[in-house]
Amino acid sequence: MNNSTKFFDVAYQELAFFPEADPRTDEWLLMDSPGTVLAICGMYFLVAWKGPRWMEHRKSFEFPRLLFWYNVFLIFLSFFISYEFFVVAYQDNYTLWNCQPVVTGNSPLAMRMTSTAWWYFFSKIIELLDSIIFILRKKNNQLSFLHVYHHGTMPFFCWISARYVPGGAKFIAGGLNSAIHVMMYSYYALSAMGPEIQKFLWWKKYITKLQLLQFSIVILHSLRALCLRPCSFPKLVNLFVVFYTGTFLSLFANFYRMEYLKKRQRIKEHKQ
Repeated sequence: MNNSTKFFDVAYQELAFFPEADPRTDEWLLMDSPGTVLAICGMYFLVAWKGPRWMEHRKSFEFPRLLFWYNVFLIFLSFFISYEFFVVAYQDNYTLWNCQPVVTGNSPLAMRMTSTAWWYFFSKIIELLDSIIFILRKKNNQLSFLHVYHHGTMPFFCWISARYVPGGAKFIAGGLNSAIHVMMYSYYALSAMGPEIQKFLWWKKYITKLQLLQFSIVILHSLRALCLRPCSFPKLVNLFVVFYTGTFLSLFANFYRMEYLKKRQRIKEHKQ
């Protein structure tokens, strides 16, 4: 077998590899089977589709105090998850740009990282309430394809991460995403306080910019891992992350262009 043939044979084996389920998560909530999470996602898509029709001839619900505390709860949950991802990675000597496999075993730090991966997954279940709130408040313009696609697919793919690769190289994606969610839900919490506060909230577009930066970092990080030899973190997972995160980068970039750049251009043209 020549060197080129051997290289492609090894690459194929690495790409075809997918890890076994992590036994440490066997007994954890919603971890036993993907069926329950898929059913939750399916129900979410059904509610996102039928909900606005159900509310069409009904009065919108307004619950600013509950909305405020819901967002405050998600601020603290997101901060906790981001803090845990990065602190455990630092304390357990995770590498940033080199290959970082999942740390197995039942050491306190390994279990702490595994637990954080589960909390990250479970936070995506909780965040499905974002869409329910939009429907009840008849904020149907918020139920864009981007919003529904993002919320409806993240729980299942975060379940895969928590079940098969709870930690390793993916601490970057979960840690960054949760950090940005701290800022995003802070914005929503302040917005729920009413018009007297909303007029001072000028920084929404910068959250979108940070999200675009986050997606770019995650893609580059996964591409970097794909180029490393040897690397025991599953190539298939990194390939999927590149593709999946790429869809978010494209959709969020289009949102930023339409919401901020095009709108600014229309306002400028109107003033001329």
